[in-house]
Amino acid sequence: MPLKTIGIIAIPEAAGSEFDHAAFDAKSRRVFIAHTARDCIEVIDHDAGRHIATLPGFPGVAGAVADDGQILATNRGGASIALLDAVTLETRAMPKTGRRPNGAVIVARSGLAIAACIGDDKEGPTLQLIGLSDHTHVSIELPGRPRWCVTDAAAERLFLCIREPSMVLVARLPDLGAVTHWKVPSSGAHGLDIDHSRGRLYVACDDSTLVEMSSASGEVINVWPIGGPPDVTFFNPATGLVHVAIGEPGLVCSIDPRNGHATRTVTGPDAHTTALVSPDQLYVISPAHGGVLVLSDA
Repeated sequence: MPLKTIGIIAIPEAAGSEFDHAAFDAKSRRVFIAHTARDCIEVIDHDAGRHIATLPGFPGVAGAVADDGQILATNRGGASIALLDAVTLETRAMPKTGRRPNGAVIVARSGLAIAACIGDDKEGPTLQLIGLSDHTHVSIELPGRPRWCVTDAAAERLFLCIREPSMVLVARLPDLGAVTHWKVPSSGAHGLDIDHSRGRLYVACDDSTLVEMSSASGEVINVWPIGGPPDVTFFNPATGLVHVAIGEPGLVCSIDPRNGHATRTVTGPDAHTTALVSPDQLYVISPAHGGVLVLSDA
């Protein structure tokens, strides 16, 4: 059965707009959404089920990630990242990065911020690590355009999707050392999440497939078809399902990797980004709905 629709949370000026990656912060119980078209971050109070703030000043914001009350946003139009307090909504810092930062990771306990930068005609793609307290800055060159990234449970390794050549790049933390490349058998590695308990990576690829890989060795375990070119991908440890957002034609493909069973839930055109609200809801940011389409993942 498709995921059940619970309701819609309206966002001002959301109809027909453009959004990117969003994140749920468990400490504040808020969802932070990159509103790319308006250079701002939208904030949803999950428990109240309503929009509570529009935070300006994030040029070309491409994504938001959360960890222990801290939010990290990538400003693709400003060659910077922004660190926010999830409770006060204050911007604590906005350090510079390489050009067009895209995928991101924040590790609050280690004070690490990581940005995968696309680059431009003057600067190649890079992976950059910034120490939020000691201002350490480490940068390595990348073999292709970066997409999304995650870490393992211990935050000792970073996994980053590269579009072409399609791969998962693995780097040691906290120094971005011991880099290895794991080939992905499908073209255009894009969305990415991890099942820490089973040691699995889930790589959603532009050729409309979802690839399951070992997070220990890079071994390819399964490849499943999905309903179109994907974007944001989340694994829900509470249900064991992998949810892949597909902007065209507008759906979420949900796959149970334990048996390969798949369902498709119709969302709306350009609804290519989501946020997993643990343990049982999936927020689909939908311009056609004027905000957030809330789905049950029970």
